[in-house]
Amino acid sequence: MRQWIHLVLAALAITVQGGADAHAATPTATSFAGNRTVGPVFRSGTGTAHGCTASVIASRHHDLMLTAAHCVFGRGTGWQIAPGYHDGKRPYGLWTVAAAYVPPQWMRSQDAQHDYAVLRMQPQRHGGHREAIQDVTGANRVALAPRLGEQITDVAYNSGINDKPIRCTVPAYYTRHYPSFDCHGFVGGSSGSPWLHDGTVVGVIGGLHQGGCTERTSYSSNFRSDVYDLVHRAERGGAGDRAPRPGSDGC
Repeated sequence: MRQWIHLVLAALAITVQGGADAHAATPTATSFAGNRTVGPVFRSGTGTAHGCTASVIASRHHDLMLTAAHCVFGRGTGWQIAPGYHDGKRPYGLWTVAAAYVPPQWMRSQDAQHDYAVLRMQPQRHGGHREAIQDVTGANRVALAPRLGEQITDVAYNSGINDKPIRCTVPAYYTRHYPSFDCHGFVGGSSGSPWLHDGTVVGVIGGLHQGGCTERTSYSSNFRSDVYDLVHRAERGGAGDRAPRPGSDGC
């Protein structure tokens, strides 16, 4: 899990960008006005700092979001997510988690290759009719892990409040069967952020070391057919899971 100390590392990385350091070729994430399908997770209300990131995924009932399993503990009910959040603004509303679903491999042993979770969001009523989150924001389809060298764009919210998201477009590579990318600036709060490729989500920051031990290199679980199994289970509804608190990230 990305720790608060990495905020300092991110600042240092931005300071030396363009200098003669050993990683001069590694890009640094830039802030922008936001992506309507991606938002920060508020566990204790919008007046407090957010932590972790989630994105809207295409689903039968238009009500699902994807994040990292290590971001979820307990049932997650009542947590709030603000898609497109920037500078304290919530242009696509504030949505509440109704249930969380994590893979059985994560429930049993916190298997790092299954570090992803699906959140079912409560509907809202606007103008006398019921709306689901996907009806308002649109969605990305879940897809299998990226190919070696495939360009992905990660959109993330580092822990904070009244801030902007960051993004970085880079090629994916593999570290011990974990999809990986190199870009400075991804620290605490970026876990669960989507790896976007042509309208699909091909990973989320998580997996090896719960996303990474430094702000320069980020990982994902290797999305295989199990990720579809989890989405289908969430589509069927039900009470959801009571997820364990994540253990050590091994950093």
